[in-house]
Amino acid sequence: MSRPHIVIIGSGFGGLFAAQRLRKADVDITLIARTTHHLFQPMLYQVATGIVSEGEIAPATRVILRKQRNVKVVLGDVTTIDLKAGTVTSRLLERITTTPYDKLIIAAGADQSYFGNDQFAEYAPGMKTIDHALELRGRILGAFEQAELSDDPAERERLLTFVVVGAGPTGVELAGQIAEMGDKTLKGTFRNIDPTQARVILLDAAPAVLGPFGDKLGKKAAARLEKMGVEIQLNAMVVDLDYDGLVVKEKDGSTRRIESQCKVWSAGVQASPLGKQLAEQSGVELDRAGRVKVEPDLSIPGHPNVFVVGDMMAVDGVPGVAQGAIQGGRYAADAIKAELSKGQTPEQRKPFSYYDKGSMATISRFSAVMQVPIPGTKKKFETEGYFAWLGWLALHLVYLVGFRNRLNTLINWFFSFTTRGRSQLAVTEQQVYARTALGHLSEIEHASVAHVEDELATGSSDKTEPESAAG
Repeated sequence: MSRPHIVIIGSGFGGLFAAQRLRKADVDITLIARTTHHLFQPMLYQVATGIVSEGEIAPATRVILRKQRNVKVVLGDVTTIDLKAGTVTSRLLERITTTPYDKLIIAAGADQSYFGNDQFAEYAPGMKTIDHALELRGRILGAFEQAELSDDPAERERLLTFVVVGAGPTGVELAGQIAEMGDKTLKGTFRNIDPTQARVILLDAAPAVLGPFGDKLGKKAAARLEKMGVEIQLNAMVVDLDYDGLVVKEKDGSTRRIESQCKVWSAGVQASPLGKQLAEQSGVELDRAGRVKVEPDLSIPGHPNVFVVGDMMAVDGVPGVAQGAIQGGRYAADAIKAELSKGQTPEQRKPFSYYDKGSMATISRFSAVMQVPIPGTKKKFETEGYFAWLGWLALHLVYLVGFRNRLNTLINWFFSFTTRGRSQLAVTEQQVYARTALGHLSEIEHASVAHVEDELATGSSDKTEPESAAG
């Protein structure tokens, strides 16, 4: 008989660490992912602001797993999970692949949430993918370049106003780095504008900066950002957004407009739509963000061989951070190994227990905030400033995959943090517009195919074939 077949969906922290945990298990593993790389998402903002290259935080998944002989990597976007048939269907271009499984680990992650206003994505990229980071880098630097060519004071002001929506860790880190880029890196590089006069706005509908970190660290972070010149606008909800700016609704119900060409969205997350499929087939509940309310052993009701981990799982006390995904992925892998090698039944599994290793967010060079639980107590050790920043650097180096990536990142950090320079400031027009263009092309193709299908269904055209939108 063939060995048990484990299918893992996703190459993020949950999926990758689950696969590596099964390295010595007597199983065959198929890892299906829609990207060719494992993304170290907490450092995306450094790609967007030119500190590190995308290759240093996104090594190829195949290369990482090449020595693990029981793993096969399949590139494709998972479109269907059939719990009854025990299959996963994925798509790469027009190629459809159906993969059967004995055990399934779903670590498909989450996308940016625009809270029902998906049209905002065209004007305010999120911070979830390499494409987002490269697009944003092009938009930031492109705004400075356009301002250099403008003779209109109002247009210059709009171009040099950068708005970050969302005052969580990503928003704080990004706002701080945009401010530093204008104040340090680009200072003196233009002749008609002064980059140090760029306006950076951090806004959120919430009443505090870094809310999950608590009042003390949140205020420390806000004070540091304000010292750097970042404008913080809280209790401000974005209700409309277009190419030239955004409309904000205040707590009292009044609205106002901010003129800004370069905007970035980091205000919310939405779990993979695969969660909805699981709910329809198994009856499992979803939370407001579409995350799956799993059983204590991270499985779904009635399907103990299907685990949901990472940003897709909803477990009380487990935040949507890398450590939650890593620990969840390892737990699922250990449960599978215990069942196959020791005969452990699903009823005998110990509930998943999350170990909180703390939270960190960097604000600027030499400044960060850190919150670490004190073992054996309900208290937390909190600190901010230089030592918290050193801790942030050390922790992120540890979790970067590959010695070469760690070394290159360390060199880039040394260069960036000891001088004004940043080594990754090259941008192209395609980086800025490719995602939007591809989205429009996909819409045209879908409309063309739908039109032909309608004609065939009505019998008005029984020989027509869809015409390629590419010409």
